[in-house]
Amino acid sequence: MTSLSVLLAQPSKPRSRTLRLVKRWALMIGGLLVVLLGILIAPLPGPGGIPVIAVGLMLILKSSFWAKRQFIRAQYARPKWVYPFRRLMRKKPEFAPVFWQQALRAEKVVTKRSGRRLSRGRKQVRRYFRKLFR
Repeated sequence: MTSLSVLLAQPSKPRSRTLRLVKRWALMIGGLLVVLLGILIAPLPGPGGIPVIAVGLMLILKSSFWAKRQFIRAQYARPKWVYPFRRLMRKKPEFAPVFWQQALRAEKVVTKRSGRRLSRGRKQVRRYFRKLFR
């Protein structure tokens, strides 16, 4: 028996377990680095740090059991806040609808009811298309 056949004949279970453990820790460390990068970017003008921090937290969430438990607790406590992150963590995430929905929510929080430009513009576009296709 050659040395190659001896290596192939050995069970690969411990190797795959260590590989999973290394992958999990690599995701955790990568997520922490991305979160730190987002914190460094946060003082710059614009929302640059917030999406970067969210991506880092999602990497940590995929690799940490403790983070998953905290995420489930947050999901029960504040489902409207957690829902966009759940949509972004799907296998085929929908980026544009999630960001559009969050922009509308932010608009409701920031502006007065009479000063909402996005909702007025959206209603005008809807009226235009309704008239066009009648």
